Amino acid sequence: MIKKYFLIIFCLVSITARAQFTVTIKWLQAGHLNNSDTLYYNTDKKLTWADFKGRPDAASPAAAVTESGFGYRLNMNGGNNRIEVIVTVFCYFDKKKSWVKKDMDTEYALTHEQHHYDITYINACRFINKLKQTTFSRNNYSRLVEKIYNEHTESLGNMQDAYDGQTANGRIKKQQLAWNKKIEDELAALATH
Repeated sequence: MIKKYFLIIFCLVSITARAQFTVTIKWLQAGHLNNSDTLYYNTDKKLTWADFKGRPDAASPAAAVTESGFGYRLNMNGGNNRIEVIVTVFCYFDKKKSWVKKDMDTEYALTHEQHHYDITYINACRFINKLKQTTFSRNNYSRLVEKIYNEHTESLGNMQDAYDGQTANGRIKKQQLAWNKKIEDELAALATH
């Protein structure tokens, strides 16, 4: 009985070892997930103050807070001696955790908050680009995707901190204008790819 199971396991491992292996990276199509508390990044749609549904933190010195991030899902399809791993990446804005204080909902402040969301998108795109440059195998894809994701979420945090630090949360207008240009230039470069 043990020999029979061993033979079946050996055959499955042998078939899997010879199967063609591919990794496909793609963006989540926002229409596939319809959650009223979450927006998925769309280059054609900017945030509005109506998207900020959270309760403001009175103790916070910030006029507004943007809660955004990016993530991924891994799916595996197999058949006909082929194995395909699909990495689906998404960039989101959490309406319930994003907020603006009363009488602070200016266009200037909204631009600052939009750029927080844009920074998230920029780092999600960098994550995708790094994935596309990586050589994956059946043995390493899960570990490598997670490692690259962790690197890019750390980079995202550093960039968000630099943005708020250098602009003093948007209060230093000269620095805000410099960041506006930097972010807009990066978005324009991404649009050409």
